[in-house]
Amino acid sequence: MADGYRMEQDSLGQVKVPEGALWGAQTQRAVDNFPISGIRFPRDFIGALGMIKYLACQVNRDLGLLDSAMAAGISQAAMEVTEGQWDDQFPLDIFQTGSGTSTNMNANEVIAHRAAEILSQGAAGVAARKVHPNDHVNLSQSSNDVIPSCIHIAALVSLEKDLLPALNKLRSALDSKSKAFADVLKLGRTHLQDATPMTLGQEFSGYAAMVANGIGRLGNVRWHLGELALGGTAVGTGINAHPEFAKKVIERLNDLSGLEFREAENHFEAQGARDAVVETSGALKTVAVSLYKIANDIRWLGSGPRAGFGEIKIPAVQPGSSIMPGKVNPVMAEALMMACAQVIGNDAAITFAGASGNFELNAMLPVLAHNLLQSLQILTGAAVAFEEKCVQGLEADADRCRQSIDRSLAMATALVPKLGYDNAAALAKEAFVTGKTVRQVAQDKGVMKPEELNTLLDPAKLIGNG
Repeated sequence: MADGYRMEQDSLGQVKVPEGALWGAQTQRAVDNFPISGIRFPRDFIGALGMIKYLACQVNRDLGLLDSAMAAGISQAAMEVTEGQWDDQFPLDIFQTGSGTSTNMNANEVIAHRAAEILSQGAAGVAARKVHPNDHVNLSQSSNDVIPSCIHIAALVSLEKDLLPALNKLRSALDSKSKAFADVLKLGRTHLQDATPMTLGQEFSGYAAMVANGIGRLGNVRWHLGELALGGTAVGTGINAHPEFAKKVIERLNDLSGLEFREAENHFEAQGARDAVVETSGALKTVAVSLYKIANDIRWLGSGPRAGFGEIKIPAVQPGSSIMPGKVNPVMAEALMMACAQVIGNDAAITFAGASGNFELNAMLPVLAHNLLQSLQILTGAAVAFEEKCVQGLEADADRCRQSIDRSLAMATALVPKLGYDNAAALAKEAFVTGKTVRQVAQDKGVMKPEELNTLLDPAKLIGNG
C-alpha cells in the first residue's frame, strides 16, 4: 500500500500492518543526518560557553589584543549566544570528539559569523573586516580549557540557582510535616516487621535531616567546582594566552554571576582530570539515594488505603487506574524514585568517564557535561514536583496509626524490664497464636497489676525524646 502499510489475512480476517521498509527508512534517515543520539548540549552549557566567549573578548580588548570595533561585534554576538538566541545553531550531538572541540568551534563560528553581520551594519570600513573564529573569538583559549570550564560554570550555577533552593524547600516542607505529625503515635518498623512505637513526626524528622545532610554534602563540592581550567590552553602550559587573561576573565565572571570562581592552582590537574565532576556527581548520587528512600517510605506509608499500611493519605494528582475507579496511586513518589534511578545511572557513566583521562586531557568531556547537568536538572525538577504535589498535601491517619500500635506484638518489648525477655516473648507468641493483643494476654494471665500494665504499655511513654 502506498501509505507504508499492507493488508494481511489472519484467522479474524484482513488486518492492516506496517511495511517493514517503513521502519527501516526511519532508521536510515537518522543515520543520514549523522546524530548518534539526538542529544545536544543543554542550555546551561551553551549559556556558559557564550559567557566565556563574551568575557574573553572583553578582556582581550582591555589587554590590547583586540581592537574596540572588533570586540564590540564579538561581545554582542557572544552575549546573544549566552542568552539563547542562537541555540538552534548548535546542532552537534554530545557524542562527538572527546574534548568538545566540535562544540567549541561551533560557538566560535556562530559568534564570528554573527559578529561580522553586526559589524557590517556599522561604520564605513568596518563592513569589510573579517572576524575569524580562531584568531579572534577563540583568542587566548583552547577547547581543552574552555570546555572543562563550561562544565564547572554551568554545574555550579545550576547547583546554586536551582537544585539547592529546591532541596531547601523540600527540607522545609518535610520539617513542617514533622512538626504537624508530632503527636501522631505509630509503629516503627525494622526489617519490614513491627517494631516499637514512635511518632510520625519523628519519622518525618529523619527525612528532613536526610535532605539537610544532602544539602551540606552538595555545599562541600562548591570549592572544587569553582576552580576553572581557563588559562591553561592546550595542555596546561598556557601557550598563546596572555598571563593576565584567566585572572581577569574570572574576576568579571564572579561579578556577573555572583558566585565564586578562581583560576586552577594546577592547570595540568585541571585539564588532565575531571575529579571535581566525579565528586559532584557522587554527592548528587547520595542525594538521589536519600530522596529515593524518602519517596519509597511515603509510598509504603500511604499504601492501601484499606489493605496496606494506610498511615498517611497521599494527595490524588491524577486518576490512579485506567480500569479501577477511585484508585489513588503514589504518582509523585514514583516519579521521584525514577528520577533518582536515572541520577544513579548517570553517576556510573560519569565515574567511568572521569577515570578515562589520558595524560593532559580527559577525552570524555561531552558525556561528562551531559550527565552531570542532566542529573542537576532532573533532581531539581523532581524535588520541586515532589514537594509541591505530594509532601505539602500529606495527611496523617492518626486512628489507623494508633490501631496498629494496639495490635502489635512488639509491645511486649515494654514488658521486658519487668518480666524478662523470655516471659515477654512467651506473651507475644501467645498473642500471635490466639489473635489477641499483648495487653489482653497479659491481663488474662494476671502477670501484673492493671495500673502497672497500662503504664508500661502506654505508647506515649515509649517514644523517647527523639
